[in-house]
Amino acid sequence: MGSLAHWTGREARALRRALRLSVRAFAERLGVGVRTVTKWESLGARTTPRPFMQSILDTALATADVEAKQRFELLLRQDGEVPVRDYYRSGPREWDYETWTDDLGRAAACLAQQDFKFASSLVGRWLRRFTPLELDGHGVYLHARSLVLLGDLQRDQGDVQGSLSASHTYRCAHQFFRELGVPRRVAQVELSLAVVEEMNGRLDLAARRYEALAGDSRLSPRDRTRALLWVGTALSKKGSNDHAVTVMAEAIRRFEQLEEPDDWAVAHQKMALAHRGAGALGVALRYIDVALANRSDSPMQRVRLQTAHAHVLLSDRATSEGGLRLLDEAAGTSRTFGMSHQLASIEAIRSAFEHVN
Repeated sequence: MGSLAHWTGREARALRRALRLSVRAFAERLGVGVRTVTKWESLGARTTPRPFMQSILDTALATADVEAKQRFELLLRQDGEVPVRDYYRSGPREWDYETWTDDLGRAAACLAQQDFKFASSLVGRWLRRFTPLELDGHGVYLHARSLVLLGDLQRDQGDVQGSLSASHTYRCAHQFFRELGVPRRVAQVELSLAVVEEMNGRLDLAARRYEALAGDSRLSPRDRTRALLWVGTALSKKGSNDHAVTVMAEAIRRFEQLEEPDDWAVAHQKMALAHRGAGALGVALRYIDVALANRSDSPMQRVRLQTAHAHVLLSDRATSEGGLRLLDEAAGTSRTFGMSHQLASIEAIRSAFEHVN
């Protein structure tokens, strides 16, 4: 809660009542005389405490618990003589931060199910409500987290280039986290930026960044292992499938040790594509089977797994019909959820198959 722009006896009385203190207890808490508090309350808006008293009242309000602050604002609203917004200096109150944090959790859950519209609404309302200049450190941290979620949303929808892209949004978040001195968040955003580089086709650059982050102590063991897996992904896309298989095998081993089943399943899916690139279709299908047996219900992961499975099946004329059916299903889901990057990948696979056949 921001401090008041000014105090009169009326606000001092509202604070005492919000703290649920007697006149004597309130005076003791402030370190002032009982007669001073009595004067404030008797004169109300006709008296203005002296500057050092204003500071004492600011401190009492700032150190009150959330429930007391809510009661204080309610009492001011009930008074009604002056609009509450005119009392406060700019900036959010503590309960705004609590609601903001809750909404970020809800947005992340929506994003995991590709509910882009509601996720965008939850994040956007806070980015529009406060500017970074009117936020303290806690608020700037939440602002940066909101930008990361917005970047994730843009990335999953395929908006990875231009001034309104995931790349731009991640860079803004990266700057805020650097200024706040939060190295783990800085490194996580750098990992997301590497993903965007890969999506934009800059595979060599992405691979170098993944490799550096795979050994970066700022990241958690899970994030370092994800970076290692994505080294393998970039290598596979470049055609270095044997090297990719070695890297991915280590990532699979680490995910198993970390007890991360979803990441472990995704790693099997990516390993299948590396083996498909190396011409080992039987091995590729075995890895796909493991991924299918452990798949999540996320529409994004369902599309990715169907696309990978189809890619393997299309490599053999005997199974190509099934591969085309899977591509059709994946394309339909991509259109439904607005996943344009996935749809472009599906169309590229179909086009390559039709060109060869």
